[in-house]
Amino acid sequence: MKSMVLYPYPPELDGISIQGDMLYKGLLKNGPDVVRCDRGAVSEKELLYKTFKPDAVIGIGYWADAPRLIEHPIEYGVQPVPWLNADGWVANYHELLDSLPLMLTTSSWVKETYYRDGLTNKNIYPMPIGIDTTQMRPLPKDDPRVLEVREMLGVKPDEKMILTSGGDTTSKGFQEVLQALGKINGDFPNWKYIGKTWEKYKPLYHYKKEMEIMKDLEIRKKVDFLDGALSREFMCYLINACDVYAAPSRIEGFGMIQVEAMACGKPVLSIDAMGIKDTVIHNETGFLTKVGEEIKLEEEWAYKWMGFEKKHKIQFDKPKTLSYRVDVDDLSKYLYKMLSDDELMLKMGENARKHVVKNFDYVKTSKDINDLIEKKLDLSVSSREEATVSVQEH
Repeated sequence: MKSMVLYPYPPELDGISIQGDMLYKGLLKNGPDVVRCDRGAVSEKELLYKTFKPDAVIGIGYWADAPRLIEHPIEYGVQPVPWLNADGWVANYHELLDSLPLMLTTSSWVKETYYRDGLTNKNIYPMPIGIDTTQMRPLPKDDPRVLEVREMLGVKPDEKMILTSGGDTTSKGFQEVLQALGKINGDFPNWKYIGKTWEKYKPLYHYKKEMEIMKDLEIRKKVDFLDGALSREFMCYLINACDVYAAPSRIEGFGMIQVEAMACGKPVLSIDAMGIKDTVIHNETGFLTKVGEEIKLEEEWAYKWMGFEKKHKIQFDKPKTLSYRVDVDDLSKYLYKMLSDDELMLKMGENARKHVVKNFDYVKTSKDINDLIEKKLDLSVSSREEATVSVQEH
């Protein structure tokens, strides 16, 4: 099969870029012919449609990217296979998405949101994002790079480091972890919490709320932030510097950094909802804590960039759950259990590494996607050979 992969290329350090890059590199490793192109590079895409002649165009994005991931290949007679992430809800392009012979999502939960929001396509298949498990790997605690990261962040040798990372940490459950730490601080005070964000103090209203929580709980001096873009190599050192990776996310279509943390041999503390349920195994590779609240909306704004003629509100037939909040009491219970039991953390970390290497290495996930597309679109080598023989016979 000849594949063309559309994603932000050249790749940046964001999740969609990494998702696409891992797919492309995995396909290369497995042998199929493959090219890559930026999603918005119209002229280059047209050139590759006509000269490379792909059997399938695998586009990375979400439903609002339908014009460049789906409509554009169709215009040139090429079969699109979108691989879509979550965005809370699906507002548009239902008829187009329903017409596809194959569509991929990053988790079972993302698939469920498409059905919840009106799609009827029975050809939607969840396929996990792959990571490089040779790059994201466990490092010894005394590795000088790991020790230097801990010292740089002000983590004392005898302190347990908790890490949460995201474009903004609030969406990853940062405020809820702060509240949980406030609850256990009296019984287990020997910790340091680090939040890794893309931009300092962004969004400002979340940052102000986090400052307020820390002040009220008297834990400000035990929390610090690391801002800006980091290479994959530095992310490996940062994850290895922590003892627990915490991400009880408010919205999560997959949870790539949770998987990377497990690949580095770290136990993960998260929420029993959304895409995380496809990656973290409760009581084995970490803990999935109870949902405390579902944020439901009766209406939501739709914008021009979603494919509409003008900005307007869409009224829902019944309230939609667009995000979650973890049960802080349950979160604090499991956080204390992790931090106070070194043997438990070590065992979970070992289980986590094995789990990711077996199920989420990019070479495996890329092969699984390739095999699924070949099967569902009847693009296997044997099928093409049979078709050729049939044509010659006639």
